[in-house]
Amino acid sequence: MAGMAQIAVREVMDIRQASEYLGISGDTLYRYASEGFVPAFKLGNRWRFKKNLLDAWMDEKSGVKPIEPVTVLPKQKKPAGRAR
Repeated sequence: MAGMAQIAVREVMDIRQASEYLGISGDTLYRYASEGFVPAFKLGNRWRFKKNLLDAWMDEKSGVKPIEPVTVLPKQKKPAGRAR
């Protein structure tokens, strides 16, 4: 596996990891984070990005509606008849 290039998607990413994940340059992502355009937070003096917030942000910007969970009710048993 040493020769294989693998991109590990982490829950919390730095600028480089998040820019690769989003497919944009690090400079663009830095500007977006500074302007509050993308969900990000600073840890010390470095920007960090949570993967689930980036995914939700991309869904919102692309017009994808979140999938609502479907509630399936269990079948109810019919009342037992009278014993004879």
